[in-house]
Amino acid sequence: MEQSQIANRTLVEQAVQQQSQQQNQQINQAVTQLRSALLDLQAQIDKLRAELAQSLGAQERLARDLTELQLRQRDVLSSVDDRLRRFEPVRVNMDGREVMVDPAEKADFDRAMALFRQADFVAAQSALGAFLLRHPQSAYLPSVLFWLGNAQYANKAYREAMTNFQRLLTESPSHPRAAEAMLAISNVQVELKDLKGARKTLEDLIKAHPASETAGTARERLSRLR
Repeated sequence: MEQSQIANRTLVEQAVQQQSQQQNQQINQAVTQLRSALLDLQAQIDKLRAELAQSLGAQERLARDLTELQLRQRDVLSSVDDRLRRFEPVRVNMDGREVMVDPAEKADFDRAMALFRQADFVAAQSALGAFLLRHPQSAYLPSVLFWLGNAQYANKAYREAMTNFQRLLTESPSHPRAAEAMLAISNVQVELKDLKGARKTLEDLIKAHPASETAGTARERLSRLR
């Protein structure tokens, strides 16, 4: 009887032990599966983090690129504005008159007059002659004719000077330099030994501009020519 009970107890213990082992195996398998699932989940999280970081990096690069493009666009627009301003007419005071001229005309005229003021009359004559060819419709034209005539007179190109002074009077008879141009014509006529013509020019000057300072000079010269 006792042996039978012992045998039964042994069987029960074996069954319990076997069941415990099976449970342990199942727990181990479940833990293994859980670990595998956690590792997969962590891998997915790491991947998402990397993609997010990459996306943020791309956004930052896009933001930088956009900023650089905006700065570049601003520089280009500024450069275009500067270039356009170089071609926009500018207001200048010329012989007591305000006129609109192109920047290129102003630069050429200023360069030629700088040569004239330096008494480099040969270079001034060349520069003023080139101005007439380059800017035939310029508002500077009467002044250019006047100073070109003076440069030619200084270079003893008397007939050429006469032509330009007369052209000034023909095209711009009311120009502020008109009286001076007439006086210059009388000087040319004196150099060409045309004293009769010089007297006639001085008389015409006095009649046309009686109140001008130039008329006073003309009266003095006329008295010496008689």
